[in-house]
Amino acid sequence: MQLLSKRGFFLYRKAIIPPKTYRLFQISPSKMVKSEQDVIDDFNNTVNMTADELEEWLRGDESQKAGWSKNDGSGESIGHESGRKIVEILRKNPDKDPSKYDDDDLAHMRKVAAYNKRHLAQEEKAKQDTNSNSYRSLKNWGHDAQKEA
Repeated sequence: MQLLSKRGFFLYRKAIIPPKTYRLFQISPSKMVKSEQDVIDDFNNTVNMTADELEEWLRGDESQKAGWSKNDGSGESIGHESGRKIVEILRKNPDKDPSKYDDDDLAHMRKVAAYNKRHLAQEEKAKQDTNSNSYRSLKNWGHDAQKEA
């Protein structure tokens, strides 16, 4: 199969494709990435548990009953590990000063905010049933759906 150019147009299997058409479908990463301040705001808005509340929750058996296994033999779920990282972030910067977050914090905060926003939009059950996997999973990620805003 051969790609031939003829007066600025490409011929490929008898299909004519104008030059640079591929650019119509390219996505600019800079337009897709939220600013650091937006990530921090989203994190602070979706994580409604304190470090102490989350740490206490993570110590309990209910915390282990939800989420995807890490498949590393540890038995810990991805959400449980995330919860431990959230506790570290909350303890490291209790005043929520944006200048005190490092790149690792921001990367995890981005992941947490995206997870919480996505699951809160999809899983109304978490707000109604504290025995649901949705509720337990969100709580592992720092959001207590039963807690008043």
